[in-house]
Amino acid sequence: MKILVPVKRVLDYNVKPRVKADGTGVDLANVKMSMNPFDEIAVEEAIRLKEKGAATEIVAVSVGPAKAQETLRTALAMGADRAIHVQTDDEVEPLAVAKILKAIADEETPGLVILGKQAIDDDSNQTGQMLAALLNWGQGTFASKVEVDGSSVNVTREVDGGLETVKLSTPAIVTTDLRLNEPRYATLPNIMKAKSKPLAAKTPGDYGVDTAPRLTITNVVEPAKRSAGIKVGSVDELIAKIKETGVIA
Repeated sequence: MKILVPVKRVLDYNVKPRVKADGTGVDLANVKMSMNPFDEIAVEEAIRLKEKGAATEIVAVSVGPAKAQETLRTALAMGADRAIHVQTDDEVEPLAVAKILKAIADEETPGLVILGKQAIDDDSNQTGQMLAALLNWGQGTFASKVEVDGSSVNVTREVDGGLETVKLSTPAIVTTDLRLNEPRYATLPNIMKAKSKPLAAKTPGDYGVDTAPRLTITNVVEPAKRSAGIKVGSVDELIAKIKETGVIA
């Protein structure tokens, strides 16, 4: 079985985002970028399935600017076999990404597509679900456990009331949650090997997809700063302070 793993280049989760002076978006100049953490989990899960003999090939895919190749090389260093880079400088929205991934899935015919449940930059949480709808495949979202059983896959997913297990016939879509696994670090030998692994260069036009945005960001502002807390000496003082601030009438 072949596994397709989409990955996205995002602002590193350790970096505090800065809003541009003109309020048009987040400033990405001279800041550390890395693979979306949920996508790292997806790559790790694909590798583990391959190590168990449930998969034969892992293909990493990224839609983004030229520097997204660095993210793909990271996936290759972790253990992916080859990569496809769909280069575009546009801000690609989830539906356009899903359409590109559908076209790639039609070409590659994977048994599974494993991707992060959301990207930490836009937090859309839409691409996996849209891709499942476009392909008309079963989907298991927010996966905390994935088990391949022949031509089916059991996905334990996190829901509001606890855990739910669904059985999907392959091909299928799985989106990963934080508790699925702990991604491995790429070793230096594997980083060197990744440089020689195949990386195909494509464009959205190759798949007949229009990436023009449907949404316009009118303004971006930083969250309001939290006011400092205060200490009170008694319950009566606490109640009086709450009434004073208008929280309770």
